[in-house]
Amino acid sequence: MALQPSPAGNLKGDYPLWLVALAALGIILAVVIVINDIYAQVFRTVVNGVWITIFVTLVAFALATLLGLGIALLGLSDSLLLRQTARFYIEIIRGIPMLVLLFYVAFVGAPGIVAAYNFLITPLVKAGFAEPILVRDLPLIWRAIIALMIGYSSFIAEIFRAGIQSVDPGQIEAAKALGLSRYHRFRLVVFPQAIRVIFPPLSNDFVSMVKDSSLVSVLGVSDITQMGKVYASGSFRFFETYSIVTYIYLILTIGLSLALRQVEMRMREVQRR
Repeated sequence: MALQPSPAGNLKGDYPLWLVALAALGIILAVVIVINDIYAQVFRTVVNGVWITIFVTLVAFALATLLGLGIALLGLSDSLLLRQTARFYIEIIRGIPMLVLLFYVAFVGAPGIVAAYNFLITPLVKAGFAEPILVRDLPLIWRAIIALMIGYSSFIAEIFRAGIQSVDPGQIEAAKALGLSRYHRFRLVVFPQAIRVIFPPLSNDFVSMVKDSSLVSVLGVSDITQMGKVYASGSFRFFETYSIVTYIYLILTIGLSLALRQVEMRMREVQRR
């Protein structure tokens, strides 16, 4: 009798031995951190960047999701101009490496943003109600967030497009026949069904952003990677430092992956009822 796939993607009876092995390695390293002064010192230093990593990831992903949804809706509009504009944006942004985009936004886009802002508030400046800002007034962390938002929005837009187009057109026509507006058709008919297709790849992108947030270290943002880089360059403890950096990222990404998998399984159970 053939084994049937389980909701988690494993075969029935195929226990997650990989997770047990990872948990064992994690426990061993945790013990080493506790009993070894060098590892303990490295951990105390590097862990200070965890909150920056979490903040950058959550804010950038939330903004990227909103922007990606907007781009996807433009790409599905009735206007040829809007559809082509959305496709132009997606193809351009997807073709730029994230690191290059980060540098471009930080050192080219930021002066443009500041110049545009100062231009818009010119009447307020003349009236004495506001003051122009300088490029250095735009924090590097927000430049990094903007870059990640732009970079991931193109991929998220494609996820939303695929999910929305997976909905049976007959149900949309039925909603039109009931007199529902475009907004209510999307909120009540399209999105609840599309989320089944959207959630798995969207959650994968979320986990990927946790890892790609390490790129902000090139701007000097004090995330996990930057804290490790600074400590290693001063102490020459490269093995210990980057072992701890890897350990922390694995805790974040694997823990997040398991949590999102549970959410996905719950969604499937609700849909079966």
